[in-house]
Amino acid sequence: MTESAKKKSPRRGRQARKRDRATTASAPKAVWPGLSGGQYAPLSAEEITRIHNAALHLLETVGLSQASPSMVERVTTRGGEFTPEKRLLFPAVLVEECLASLRRDVVLHGRGPGHDLDVSGDRVHTGTGGGAPMFLDLDTGTYRNGTVRDLYNVARVVDTLEHIHLFSRPVVCTDAPDSLSLDVNTAYACLAGTTKHVCISISDPANVQAVAELCYEVAGGEQAFRERPFLTVMATHVVPPMRFATEALDVVEQAVLRGFPVQLISAGQMGATSPVTLAGSLVQAVAESLAGITFAWLVNPEAAIIFAPKPLVSDLRTGAMCGGSGEQAVLMASAAQMGRHYGIPTSSIAGYTDSKVHDAQAGYEKNLSVTLAALAGCNIITHACGTLSSLLGCSLESFVIDNDMLGGVMRSLRGVEVDEETVSTEVIAEVSQGIGHYLGHEQTLARMETDYVYPQIADRQTPDLWEKSGGADMLQRGRERACEILKEHFPAVIPPEVDRRLRWKHKVLLPPEAMRAQA
Repeated sequence: MTESAKKKSPRRGRQARKRDRATTASAPKAVWPGLSGGQYAPLSAEEITRIHNAALHLLETVGLSQASPSMVERVTTRGGEFTPEKRLLFPAVLVEECLASLRRDVVLHGRGPGHDLDVSGDRVHTGTGGGAPMFLDLDTGTYRNGTVRDLYNVARVVDTLEHIHLFSRPVVCTDAPDSLSLDVNTAYACLAGTTKHVCISISDPANVQAVAELCYEVAGGEQAFRERPFLTVMATHVVPPMRFATEALDVVEQAVLRGFPVQLISAGQMGATSPVTLAGSLVQAVAESLAGITFAWLVNPEAAIIFAPKPLVSDLRTGAMCGGSGEQAVLMASAAQMGRHYGIPTSSIAGYTDSKVHDAQAGYEKNLSVTLAALAGCNIITHACGTLSSLLGCSLESFVIDNDMLGGVMRSLRGVEVDEETVSTEVIAEVSQGIGHYLGHEQTLARMETDYVYPQIADRQTPDLWEKSGGADMLQRGRERACEILKEHFPAVIPPEVDRRLRWKHKVLLPPEAMRAQA
C-alpha cells in the first residue's frame, strides 16, 4: 500500500488518533508539537506514482548542470554519468537506494525543555522562515532594512509563543558588513534569543566552520553538539530550472561533515523558473530536491536530511510571487504529500502572504496555506508566521497574531476523539435530569484546558465590552503584546562566560545592552 493510500484509509486515521490520545494523557494543554497530519491528500496514489516516475526520468535523462566536483565524483562513482554538456545524470536505482536508506528517525533538538521535535512520520510542526530583507518597524509602522537586533528581538518574541515550534531565520541582518559577519551574527542572534531549534542559511562554504565553532561553544563541545544538534543548515542547492547552486552544494557538504542537520530546498517560481502547471512545477521541484538529498546522503548516509521541495506560485499578470493563493496552498500540500509518500522528513513553505500589513488579507491567505500543509502531514511548515509582502518583509506583531492562528490549525489536526468518556452519555443523562447545564460540571472543569485552545490575541468579547475596553483591533492588540514581550523577556540562554568567548572569537554585532532590560 502506498503512503497516499494509507492516508485515505479510515483505519489508519484511527491509529493516528490513538497515538495522539496516548500523548494527550501527559499533555497539560489541548495541542502540542507533532500532532498527526495526513487527513488531506490532494494527489491520488496513481498521481503520486506518475510524479515520482517523471522526476526519476528527468534525473536520469536530463540531469542537472553546475554540479560541484565533489558531487560529480560521488554520483559517477555510484553509476551516474557526467555528460559532454556537463550535466550530471542520476541513475534511478541510486535515487531509489537513497530513498530507501535515508534516516527516518530525525529529531530536531532544542536547548530548552520540551523543544525536541520528532519530525518522522506524519508529525506536524510549525516555524518561522523567510529571510526577509525588510522589517516593518513596530514604532513607526513603516518598512526599513532588517538588522541583527531585529533578528534577536524576533527570536525572543517567538521564544514565548507556544504554537511556533522552531525558529527559522525570518529576517536578514543587512547591517552585517560581509558574508562571514552575516552568517556568524545570524547564528548568534538566533541562539541568543530562543532555546527552540534554529534553522539558518550559510552564504559561503568558507563560513561553515565558524558557525560550527560557535555552535560547539554553545553546546559545550563538538561531541555534545553532534549528539544533540540544535541548528539546521538550510540550503537552496538549486537555481531552477535543473541547475545546481555550486557554492550551496559545498555548504551542504561542509555542514553534513560537521554534524549539522541539513534541509535541501528547491524553490522554482511557476511560469518563470518552473513550469506553469501545478503538476509540472511539482515534478521539477521533486526532481531537484531528490538530487540534493541524494548528494547529502552520499556524503554521510547517517546525516539528518530534510526533503524540501518548495515550488512557488506566480501571478502571471505581473510575474510576482503570490503566496496567499489557493494554487500555492494546494501545491505545497501536494509537495508535503510527496514527502509522506517517501516516508522521509519533509519541509514546505506555507503561511506567507502578499499583504504588506497584518490585515484581513494576511489572515485568510496565511490560514489557508498553513491549514492545507498541516492537514497534508508536512513535518516542518516554515514561513508559517510573521512574514508579509511576499517574503520581502516581516513584523513582530504578525508573529504574535499568527501564533493564535497556529493554535487553531494544530487543534484541527487533533480532530475528534471518540471513546467511552468523550461520548459523555452518563454526563448527558446526569445533567439533563438535573441542573440543566454543563457549566459547573466536573467533566467541563476537568477538560476545559486539555480539549480547548484559547487565543491570546483574538477578541471574544461582546460588542459592548469590546467598546468599553477601548475597541482595539487585532493589529493593535498584537503590537501591544509584542511590546510587552520585548520589555519583559530577555532569555539568558547563553551562559555569560560562553558569551564572552563568543564575543572574543567572533565580531558579534549585537551589543550586550540590547540583551537586558533597560532601567
